[in-house]
Amino acid sequence: MFVRRIAVVGSGYVGLTTGACLASLGHRVVCADVDAEKIARLRDGVVDILEPGLSELVGEGMAAGRLQFVLGARNAIAPVAGEDGSAEDPVEVVFLCVPTPMGEGGAADLAAVEAVAHEVRDLLPRGCVVVNKSTVPVGTAARTKALLGRRDVAVVSNPEFLREGSAVHDFLNPDRIVVGCDQQDAAERVAALYSRLGAPTLLTDAASAEMVKYAANCFLAMKLSYVNAMAELCERLGADVHEVTEGMGYDRRIGQAFLKPGPGWGGSCLPKDTHALMQISEAAGFDFPLLTASLETNQRQAGRMVAKVRAAVGGSLASKRIGLLGLTFKAGTDDLRDSPALAVAAALRAEGAELTGFDPGCRGPVAGVTDGIAVADDAMAAAKDADAIVVLTEWPEFRALDWPALAKVTASRTVVDTRNLLDPDVVRRAGFSWVGVGSR
Repeated sequence: MFVRRIAVVGSGYVGLTTGACLASLGHRVVCADVDAEKIARLRDGVVDILEPGLSELVGEGMAAGRLQFVLGARNAIAPVAGEDGSAEDPVEVVFLCVPTPMGEGGAADLAAVEAVAHEVRDLLPRGCVVVNKSTVPVGTAARTKALLGRRDVAVVSNPEFLREGSAVHDFLNPDRIVVGCDQQDAAERVAALYSRLGAPTLLTDAASAEMVKYAANCFLAMKLSYVNAMAELCERLGADVHEVTEGMGYDRRIGQAFLKPGPGWGGSCLPKDTHALMQISEAAGFDFPLLTASLETNQRQAGRMVAKVRAAVGGSLASKRIGLLGLTFKAGTDDLRDSPALAVAAALRAEGAELTGFDPGCRGPVAGVTDGIAVADDAMAAAKDADAIVVLTEWPEFRALDWPALAKVTASRTVVDTRNLLDPDVVRRAGFSWVGVGSR
């Protein structure tokens, strides 16, 4: 089933991916945003988000006439006159893909969702479906419905499950489609948008659909905290966490994913969603010690990594030059939000270290984010005169570095690999000492 018109409000990471992918499935999509400069660049085919395949998909959608960009939600929803003067069919589905950042106390800030609801409620055509794609607390669909004040407009929860660095692939090859609404016909209309993907589809109530996203992300956060705690225990007992997790991962009940230790979990989703679920739980009078422990374990990780670096350079970080490999929260993205690499960097800087960092996804310094870090153009520049090289993000490019050449420019041949990314034998043959996480 193809709809004549879909409006996507919000052209950030989720909105742009959603719009471009829906257009690739044959739908006619109008993406809106409040940022005039962003819309102008998108109209020129310029995608500023580092996401494999997204720029190409945007270009293809625009060339096919199925994807366009407008300034403001009202312009995405209001009927547009065609070249012959006739009005286009009214919009049938409106996706809300606006930011829901962490607010006071950890709760999701729904100001953008509410603002759009107020802005468009009188423009929505009869029978239109409004879809909450943003991650929102349980009960937001009902709240949105009330804000719209329209009995003839259905509100559906359709959470996204997009991993940064593979969002296009995840959208077009989903593990599942979750659609929640108390109106069966509206849920089926939204599910039909994805029919070409052939994915398992769960039609449920809105509250359950909203909870699915939090339940999934917080489970992954707990899994990562568990393996980080296990890595620390392995260090104390002389076991190797790589061998341990490999043995765990062969169990089909557990799987291999999210079993790699590191400097902690971060990014735009897991920290926000775990704190939001904590707030939701507290508001419901429910004690959630598992989630509390996961957050506490994650908060300890930066300190654990700094302790490794401190020990590697001889006990004090004051005036030590540290080369950082990786600044983004994960490889394959330019996203610095809640990056554990930056948390480690801040802790190193607090102890007097002088930092130079390189990240393939970081185009240069970002005011208020990379302050205190000299951002280099390549790994060689980051390593120059360094007392230690610290690997903080799992970019595969770092495995292929010329380690003998790096050894010639460092002040001390020491590598602290917080991701267990490198081959220790390769690094050691180049003359470096190698320190990993949870490894012998």
